[in-house]
Amino acid sequence: MSRRRGRLAALTVFLCAALIIVCYAAGLWIRFFRDRGNDLPEDATGMEITFLDVGEGDAILVTADGESMLVDGGLPECSDLIYTVLKNRELDHLRYVVCTHPHSDHAGGLSGALRYAAVDEAFCCAAEYDSRSFDSFVKALEKQGVELQIPQAGRQLQLGAAVITVISPSKQYEELNDNSLVLRIDYGRTSVLLAGDAGYQAELDMMDSDYPLRADILKVGHHGSGSSSYYYFLDAVEPEYAVISVGRDNENGHPSQNVLDKLEKLGAEVFRTDTDGDITFISDGKTFIKKNDNS
Repeated sequence: MSRRRGRLAALTVFLCAALIIVCYAAGLWIRFFRDRGNDLPEDATGMEITFLDVGEGDAILVTADGESMLVDGGLPECSDLIYTVLKNRELDHLRYVVCTHPHSDHAGGLSGALRYAAVDEAFCCAAEYDSRSFDSFVKALEKQGVELQIPQAGRQLQLGAAVITVISPSKQYEELNDNSLVLRIDYGRTSVLLAGDAGYQAELDMMDSDYPLRADILKVGHHGSGSSSYYYFLDAVEPEYAVISVGRDNENGHPSQNVLDKLEKLGAEVFRTDTDGDITFISDGKTFIKKNDNS
């Protein structure tokens, strides 16, 4: 009996060791092919993403391998600022313009962008909304003969070698903020998640989806409001850098101290447009570096 037990114990140890070796080898195999799949083409020149200081609003400019995309445009009074930013960078052509949702702190300055730059394609979570700022944006698109598209979750766009994936909304929500277009940008082995103003419900649904959430940079949802940034959503993203686009001394009390505490607990380095101004990161496809003001 004791000899049989000894053989059984030895067999158990052998099987456990074999399982560990197989799992380790499989992990290396998966990592090898994942990394191969994320290699950039030889002519890739890099990606730059700037979170513009537009006060209590969002405006994000992404350029990858010479192609550019503008995500949101801040408040209506930021229209001239957005125009000037594009003019100073000589960006008179945008591959994409994305309005994450029609609220004025996101759609307001987009008409200024379209006064300077021609755009190929434009996207929003809605085609109609009763506001002067959104109406100005739609009319500016019509003037260029561009139709406003409503992309479904899973839609992918190419910007240079960057792949942009719409990961939310997967359904219609009652709350407009939850209907924000949430974009994941993959450039080589680096990634960014732009969360718009998506709140808890949208975050929970993204966690239940098959889309990868882990990202190097997170544009924190809804200006750091307590209605966004569910802890387990932040934990799933696990950002190295968290960017909060927020106005100085805003009346909404953004960002929430609770959100800041969550990000600190997760070890994310936090940047804020109200204290840091424009925030720019550069990717070579392997890692992000933050661009200094004087660099």
